Amino acid sequence: MSAGTALSLDPQAPISEFGWSGHSGPLRLRLYRSQARKPVLMVFFAPGGFVAPDLEEADACLQVMAEGCGASILAPFYVGGADRAFPAPVEDAHVVLSMAEQHRAELACKGARLFVGGCEAGGNLAAVSALVCRDRLGPTLAGQILVTPMLDASMGSRSMRSAANDPQQRELAQAAEAAYRQYLPHPADRLHPYASPLNARRLGDLPPALIFHTQGDPLADEALAYAAQLRDAGNVAHDVALPPPDTLRDSADRCELTADDPCVLATRDFVAQPLIPPGAAHPR
Repeated sequence: MSAGTALSLDPQAPISEFGWSGHSGPLRLRLYRSQARKPVLMVFFAPGGFVAPDLEEADACLQVMAEGCGASILAPFYVGGADRAFPAPVEDAHVVLSMAEQHRAELACKGARLFVGGCEAGGNLAAVSALVCRDRLGPTLAGQILVTPMLDASMGSRSMRSAANDPQQRELAQAAEAAYRQYLPHPADRLHPYASPLNARRLGDLPPALIFHTQGDPLADEALAYAAQLRDAGNVAHDVALPPPDTLRDSADRCELTADDPCVLATRDFVAQPLIPPGAAHPR
């Protein structure tokens, strides 16, 4: 579907699927609607190591998030194939955000504020999308929501290094490394700010950020460091500690949410805040 084509969606359907033309091929998307229908539209990139071909592991999580926040959530499927390494997913992400802005009336409601969010590898794409939207002068984002994001392809943080001492954490760290190896086959790309937002030297004029980290998670220090860097650059950035789960084996465990989950409650409050101009910091 091109930018000028109207969407044909059942306005009463809580979940809809449709396709758009991406940067270099067709994209599949799934829209989750809340019964509350607040003026909030969130493009959310699911976990999946940049390449997971479906949204099944994140499906229940996204339904809970949409209903709990009163938001419409648009989730793209990742596109597989050897030619889908960096920067192709970054370009596709920007296409989705640009199209979402143009079709916000059909996807959510007229005047809905546009947010970007993501978990793990999806958190990387969400953070990068905020940088790309700033650099390309649009679309305008009301905020970015990063859930245990992958932000440093060098994997050099203290929490990542200490993962070697714990079998459970080591498995998560190895999964992150495997994802980066497939996404960034050229080692030099790991230094690019659109691949490793934590390496970005220009972090000013970005939308407010809500960044989640989990105690004991290999990705925790990256999240905390990025929140601090965003604040130092003059942006609004909240970091929220999530309680460690009893078991944390893979993406499916991270995506188990309930309506009273701290992640859902903090996101609900974040998207309900008055619009804050990019780069306008306030006390933490």
